[in-house]
Amino acid sequence: MRVICLVPSITETLIECGVEVVGRTRFCVHPVEQVKTIEKVGGTKDINWERCKALKPDLVIFDREENLKEMADSCPFPWVAAHITSVNNISAELIKLSETLVNTALHDVAMRWRAVAQTQQQDTPINKIPGMLEWWRKPKTQSSLVYLIWRDPWMAIGEDTFIQSMLDQVGLQQARMEVGSKYPQVNLEDYDPAKTTLLFSSEPFPFARQKEELIDLGYSCGLIDGELYSWYGVRSLKFLESL
Repeated sequence: MRVICLVPSITETLIECGVEVVGRTRFCVHPVEQVKTIEKVGGTKDINWERCKALKPDLVIFDREENLKEMADSCPFPWVAAHITSVNNISAELIKLSETLVNTALHDVAMRWRAVAQTQQQDTPINKIPGMLEWWRKPKTQSSLVYLIWRDPWMAIGEDTFIQSMLDQVGLQQARMEVGSKYPQVNLEDYDPAKTTLLFSSEPFPFARQKEELIDLGYSCGLIDGELYSWYGVRSLKFLESL
């Protein structure tokens, strides 16, 4: 089956499972060598259907969280839309996708996810968060977390997000910061530097370029591997299995 996938983390997973992916977004960058030979047809919020027609796809794959409804509404090919929201529902979503694609390797990945979801870590110390690329100012005491994904305005992750479920899964339930909606704008002045640790995601915003300025904010903080916590296919699965 010839597949166009508009979800970067699913694209990586499909390729590893041997699915014939013929089209991808410009953000589908893993696995590095394999995606070089796959046609780019747009982004996660835009698509060139004329370019897609030349690829003669049998199926287009969307995700309700990452892609726009208008993209599916305008799709001239058969399509499916996953709705992956947490560590706890990814197995069921991948099983449905494996049945559509008739792919046993993808079903096996789903079963591995089911097993991982049942083995949540407990009470990980705040200064031992797995997946940190670099601590810029390591926390000395347990504190609340604000996981930041954007600047100008500051945007964080909140409840009902895959990233939050990953933080819970690695044992950081006790450090949860209640910030309202899924991806709220936040005012850092609302958070006490003595009681708050800022996690700057390596994507989508290039926080690493602003390291010294961010350290000067006065919080314990560091750069966390955003792909491990948000790429909800084989990448985040292997990360959790390694723990």
